[in-house]
Amino acid sequence: MISFKAEIEKFGQAGEKTGWSYVFIPSALANQLKKDCKKSFRVKGKIDALEVAGLATTPMGNGDFILALKTELRKKLRKEAGGSLLLFLEEDINFKIEMPDDLEICLREESHLMQNFIGQPKSYQNYYINWINQAKTETTRTKRIVMTVIAMDKKQDFGTMMRESKEKL
Repeated sequence: MISFKAEIEKFGQAGEKTGWSYVFIPSALANQLKKDCKKSFRVKGKIDALEVAGLATTPMGNGDFILALKTELRKKLRKEAGGSLLLFLEEDINFKIEMPDDLEICLREESHLMQNFIGQPKSYQNYYINWINQAKTETTRTKRIVMTVIAMDKKQDFGTMMRESKEKL
């Protein structure tokens, strides 16, 4: 487990990360969390006095990572950009996201859909699943499942699917 102090930062115009609030994890600390890792991984521990688990790190190049802090988490911490945090983190090796039944049923309609989904990196599978599970209405959930099925038919990763859907607007 590592411990460090960090300030909450916020991206300005930064493509898909525009507006994100995050904590920067320099390569030296990231290497202590997960040695020589260059791709996203999950962490658990404490941020200030708040227990956290399953938080995703995002690689930023040169071994550096960020830990995105969603609005809900910042509200619990009662902190925004510029706020100081004390973090105690370790890799969350037990974190698993279960595929929702409704998504699984749709992907099993045609074998190539499930194969394409399972062929995605685990982090991309998790992006899709979290995105679907975060839908606030049944209509939105259904739309997201349909978009996921179409993306699997096209063998698209999550980012490509999202960019394509924005281009159509």
